[in-house]
Amino acid sequence: MRYRAFHAATAPSPLARLLLASCLCAWNLWAQAIEWPQEITTSEGIITVYQPQPESLNGNVLKGRAAMSLKLKGHDEPIFGAFWFDAKIATNRDTGIAIIHDVKVTKVRWPESKDAGEQRFTAVVEAAVPENGFKISLERLSASLKAANVERKSLENLNNEPPKILFRQKLAVLLLYDGEPRFSAIEGSDYERALNTPFLVAGKQHSQDYYLSNGTFWYQARDPMGPWTPTNSPPPDLVGMLPKQSDDEPQTNSPPAIVTASQPTELIVTQGQPDWQSLPGGQLLYVQNTETPWLRELSTNNMYVLLSGRWYRSKVQNGPWTFVRADELPDSFKNIPPASDIGGLRTSVAGTEEAEEAVLDAQIPQTAAIKREEAKLTVKYDGSPKFEKIPGTGVAYAVNTGAQVLLINNRYYAVDNGVWFTASSANGPWVVAVSIPSEEIQKIPPSSPVYNTTYVHIYEATPEVVYVGYTPGYLWSFPYYGVPVYGTGWLYPPYYGRWYYPRPFTWGFNVGYNPWTGWNFGLSWSNGFFSFGMHWGGGYGGFYRPWGCCGGWYGGGYRRPVLINTGNINIGNNINIGNRATIKNRIDRHANFNLHHSRTNLYHRLENRTRNADRATILGNRKQARPAVNRANNVFASRDGNVARRVNGAWEKRENGQWQRDHLTSATRQRALPAIREQATPEMRQRLQSTIQSQNFNRLNLNLAHQARQRGARREAARPLNLRRSLGRWR
Repeated sequence: MRYRAFHAATAPSPLARLLLASCLCAWNLWAQAIEWPQEITTSEGIITVYQPQPESLNGNVLKGRAAMSLKLKGHDEPIFGAFWFDAKIATNRDTGIAIIHDVKVTKVRWPESKDAGEQRFTAVVEAAVPENGFKISLERLSASLKAANVERKSLENLNNEPPKILFRQKLAVLLLYDGEPRFSAIEGSDYERALNTPFLVAGKQHSQDYYLSNGTFWYQARDPMGPWTPTNSPPPDLVGMLPKQSDDEPQTNSPPAIVTASQPTELIVTQGQPDWQSLPGGQLLYVQNTETPWLRELSTNNMYVLLSGRWYRSKVQNGPWTFVRADELPDSFKNIPPASDIGGLRTSVAGTEEAEEAVLDAQIPQTAAIKREEAKLTVKYDGSPKFEKIPGTGVAYAVNTGAQVLLINNRYYAVDNGVWFTASSANGPWVVAVSIPSEEIQKIPPSSPVYNTTYVHIYEATPEVVYVGYTPGYLWSFPYYGVPVYGTGWLYPPYYGRWYYPRPFTWGFNVGYNPWTGWNFGLSWSNGFFSFGMHWGGGYGGFYRPWGCCGGWYGGGYRRPVLINTGNINIGNNINIGNRATIKNRIDRHANFNLHHSRTNLYHRLENRTRNADRATILGNRKQARPAVNRANNVFASRDGNVARRVNGAWEKRENGQWQRDHLTSATRQRALPAIREQATPEMRQRLQSTIQSQNFNRLNLNLAHQARQRGARREAARPLNLRRSLGRWR
């Protein structure tokens, strides 16, 4: 969640409106809950499968168990049992749906059936289940992983040194350069443009006159680092180069101040003095008139700010600021009410349900089946390919290209929008890779700008397709001590030659996490400057997005370069100083380029869809299990294969064809144990203790599974409303 600040100062940005509109088509899918249990019709009868209980998730392979019932034809009562399975998942974050397919039944247990019919029942299940696919929402799937064996390790070697943190008490915009300002002449004019900023900055050649604009307000300075002052008389010829500003651009009553930086910096702005508000319980205060999470813990009087998912602490505004791990925050942070103005911050507090779900969600890959003949890649270099060795690995990466190209054991590998390619030459020809040297690639450290490639995987291949996937690390989102963080924190030097290639940034764009949309960049009321700059002359080729954040192009595996030698560009009313003439077709084909965020499916972007295999290729001739009518999704399989259901807050076990209330509660067991032990032999006591431990473990596991299932169902039902609310407040 981001704070709702300065609504009176600006109208909602076109970014927010377009993002909202782009999701309308998906809301119809999200609004329809994917009901469980689901049923399969066979020649013997109907198999009802209750929501699966994952035991592990490794890549796209899901292992788990599920409770089931088999109602044979001509019988009134169903037979309950459990089966274990190995399956694959195909996911689509655009729709919020995963399909469980290629199910292999590895074991079946019928705790209430001891007759010869058990083999017959097992044969029915083993034959019917693999022929069907099951659909489940990503909310239910991620929540159910809480009781599974899922790797939750935190990354090593992230750089958590704080950026420079600046505070302002009036409307201000951070003008961030990627290092010292660099300019390139615009042929056919007397101007040069700044290459290494997403804003429109132009200078008069052979002078010290510089101008900054968002299309409405103009500023001038004698130095590109400022100070910048508003002007009402910009050069007419420079104004004429700019396209007409859209009426939809956000408007402000007066030009905001410009704060300039060339090193990692974050700008925290309040409308006037910080407006501190108290949360219920009186343990925490928060500033409500800012978009940056800014809190004060009253027992220590420490202030905390949240930047790119990381917490920093200081006694005073001017610092020094110190990094605080999310699992070492004061306990008062866990008591932030979910429904409060800052309830969304619970995602960044380790130990909360919201944080746990965000970390589990990051374990689910976005998958695709790529047609080997359709997927193409062309790599262009600034001159001859130049490679730089990555210390501690056998990997080198190309520094002078817009693609992510690796050299490993005299073979070349490249990642493009979540797909691996390979070639025997750095210049190609490139073909879809069916395997990669994963052991070497996994050694790439976070200090390398190609670290995100370690999160792109190849699962398997056929002569026609390659099954691939990526997890959020490819988009620079990482689990870190119980919460998601954005970016590695490392400062990657850019490449300058005939072209300019930016590197991924962690700081400077007010990046925040939204539980429903993932990472979003902020910039709040500065969207007018930012959008104008990235459309019309920002030094990023007119096509800038934060690296990896929000579906940024670097996370998609492509660093769009900035041409330093601009060549012949006619300057006129229809051509602008952002070199739009050379990228117009790309802009037209990517009309929604700003709408992608970290939960979006890269594989389903318009430019990537032709290479995707259709659903029939992925699922084959499998049928789709259908929702079971009027059945509660309250039946579970314990780890030992027994079946239990949750009714009115209590557990019932399936025994002898009936549901029996589990009266052996913990309190009852503890009262009975002394008498039982007095009459038991040592061997009996040992068996008794083992049995009790097993029962306790099963009951705990069932409780976790029940809680996770309920949580997933609530999140699934709430998703359309919460997504609408979160996008409506995001600007």
